Amino acid sequence: MKKILAAIAVVSGVVSVAYFNKNVDLPVVAIANYGPHASLEASLSGTKAELADNGFIDGKTVRYDVADVGFDPALIPQMITKLMASKPKVIIVKSTPVAQFAKGKIRDIPLIFCDITDPVAAGILKDKTHSHENMTGGSDQEDLGLFLSFVKTILPKVKTVGLLYSTSESNDAALVKMMKDAAAKVGLSVVAIPVDQSRDIPMRMQEFRGKVDLIYVGTSGPIQPALPIIASEAQKMNIPVFNAEDQAVRDGLALASFGVSYESVGRNAGKLAAKILKGAAVKDLPPIFPQTKDHTCVVNKKLAEKFRIKIPENATKY
Repeated sequence: MKKILAAIAVVSGVVSVAYFNKNVDLPVVAIANYGPHASLEASLSGTKAELADNGFIDGKTVRYDVADVGFDPALIPQMITKLMASKPKVIIVKSTPVAQFAKGKIRDIPLIFCDITDPVAAGILKDKTHSHENMTGGSDQEDLGLFLSFVKTILPKVKTVGLLYSTSESNDAALVKMMKDAAAKVGLSVVAIPVDQSRDIPMRMQEFRGKVDLIYVGTSGPIQPALPIIASEAQKMNIPVFNAEDQAVRDGLALASFGVSYESVGRNAGKLAAKILKGAAVKDLPPIFPQTKDHTCVVNKKLAEKFRIKIPENATKY
């Protein structure tokens, strides 16, 4: 009789969950996660669902070795070393810091990045259309042109977008550039405020006062966890917040979200992992970027009433 055992180990802050089966010959899919967060968890679920759809069933035809570092970058080397010890067929690396370290450390195991906005700016790909060495993946790069079109439907008088960005995160630098490029095409301007330390966010938020019509919060690892603080300060200044993922809308922190479905981002990574498990070479698997159909918009009804805006018919309302 086969029995699946779940083991949870906490070693020096690295949290690992591994699923073992008596059949030790099952191929291992290792997943290196940065930490617990709604968008990362959604993409993880999407990856597992896509693998299952391709016949890779947890405990039957594949087993997982999953770890995270609780957003502590100092623990990434230890996590990667531990996951490599399980001799995985493929490692899915979620978030920029994890992917960057893995790319520099691992040469003989296929790597699939996930939840990374601009893999070229992050230095893990040479260009957007080709894999590089042993790395390919699924990006969460939002179509900011679509986002700004959505903004203009509910804030028709919008002129300026506010944006906080972490000076230590390459994803954030890429986001600022993409936002400025997209805004210029539709006649909008961007006020981008740098943040060196998370504790500086309340003070840095004050620089938006009287200068912006909305504040956009992307998927930045350092900035996104501070969303409750950002929302609180923005409400004091009567500035609506737009978020990249919809949980903040459901929680009443953001007026609206328009962004990539993280389940679809995870599924894209899962498609690539399934092909590798079936024998494909990384060099033959170009990275996958979100399409228009992968974007969703959600609006908070109470906050919409507060800001006296009309909710678009195609938006989900909470």
